[in-house]
Amino acid sequence: MMTELNTATDTSPATRMERMRARLEAALSPVECVLEDDSASHRGHAGAASGGGHYNVRIISSKFEGLRLVMRHRLVYDSVHDMMHNEIHALAIVALAPSEA
Repeated sequence: MMTELNTATDTSPATRMERMRARLEAALSPVECVLEDDSASHRGHAGAASGGGHYNVRIISSKFEGLRLVMRHRLVYDSVHDMMHNEIHALAIVALAPSEA
C-alpha cells in the first residue's frame, strides 16, 4: 500500500522548509533565496520544545527596491504568516534588493 505525502499537514523539517521556500518564491519572486534551518543550535529553547523551528533566510528580490527594512521584513513575514508561531518560532531575515546584492 502506498501512502501519499500531505505537505499541508506534514511538519517534518524538510517539508516545512520546502513549503517556506515555495511561499517566499510565490510572494516575492526572488533572484536568490537561501533558507537555512538553524533549529539544532537552539535545542532546549522554549520555541524548540513547542516544535517551532529557527530559520535564517537571505532573500534578494526586486520587490524590496525602495523599501525600508521594516517593510521588507513585513513582506517576508506576510508570505509565511500561516506558519509563524506553530512551525516557525524564529526567522532571521536578510532582505536585499538586487541593486544592493
